[in-house]
Amino acid sequence: MQKILSAFIILTILIFTFGCDKVSNRTPTAASITDTEGWLIPSNQVFDGGPGKDGIPALTEPSVIDPSQAVYLSDFDLVLGIKVGSEIRAYPHSILDWHEIINDKIGNTHVAVTYCPLTGSGIGWDRMVNGNLTTFGVSGLLYNTNLIPYDRKSNSNWSQMKLLCVNGTLKGDEPKLIQLIETTWKTWKSIYPQTKVVSTNTGFNRSYGLYPYGDYKTNNNRILFPVEPEDSRLPWKERVLGVRIANASKVYRYTKYADTVEVFNETLNGADYVVAGCGTKNLGVAFFRRLPDGTKLTFSPIQNALPAILIDNEGTTWDIFGYGLSGPRTGQRLSLPDSYVAYWVAWGAFHPNAEIQSL
Repeated sequence: MQKILSAFIILTILIFTFGCDKVSNRTPTAASITDTEGWLIPSNQVFDGGPGKDGIPALTEPSVIDPSQAVYLSDFDLVLGIKVGSEIRAYPHSILDWHEIINDKIGNTHVAVTYCPLTGSGIGWDRMVNGNLTTFGVSGLLYNTNLIPYDRKSNSNWSQMKLLCVNGTLKGDEPKLIQLIETTWKTWKSIYPQTKVVSTNTGFNRSYGLYPYGDYKTNNNRILFPVEPEDSRLPWKERVLGVRIANASKVYRYTKYADTVEVFNETLNGADYVVAGCGTKNLGVAFFRRLPDGTKLTFSPIQNALPAILIDNEGTTWDIFGYGLSGPRTGQRLSLPDSYVAYWVAWGAFHPNAEIQSL
């Protein structure tokens, strides 16, 4: 049965991937929505992704292995990394391409690692929602070609990149975000050699070494479902780190050959924040600069010392998860704005008029 389901999903993907170039060349299937007034997004822009509800199976607490056992990964494969206390774990895109959501527990933290292959967006959500522990599944629906997860406790639908419950009893709620770091497998395992990584022994028969969407990641003329608005200021499939503060946003580009950490002390919509990143490592992070005691920090880069990435004007060094490593604020943690990596085609649709900065 699993082999039949796997074949069906691959066939569906191939039809979408190789059956169209630009979105105008195909007619996507609108979702069969009867409660059109029950959505916080235009219901006529919600599309049926093909495999149906749970047709792409989310994982729950998958088995993990040591880096030396992860022979299915190459150095430049992208992973989403998490650190909770001393526990460190990596969730490879090559697993998430096939499952899109991994419900996991690390220490006392219940996280849903959500990833949409069509928008390239990986975001961590707390699975404790309104005091109730839940798991998230793949609804089979898409908005702006982006994943709509549903939570199994209330059966509500959530827009991943909008960071909002858009339909159901929890409509209007926002997920509590859990920081994930996206970078290359080589970078992640060099920073955290003690990391665990999700095994391909998931219980499902999937071709984890095969990217299921053909040339989708690199073909800037191919999207599978409509986005509104379309923003062509950047190549559609360029991966950008975006920061959202209220109704304003700004994206940071990974320059092609940048091998040093670059830092931007920024203000957006009245909020002070810092962005730090390294282009060749596909690594970018964002933190608020204003501390709870009112102090506003200014940051400079630290080179070749990951996980340390920033030093502030008071002399504290900070790591990629925002923890003070040394100096007067050792042990403190910087707070986080809403930020994540996504393809520009999706970021520009969800956040019209976003400012653009090179990283």
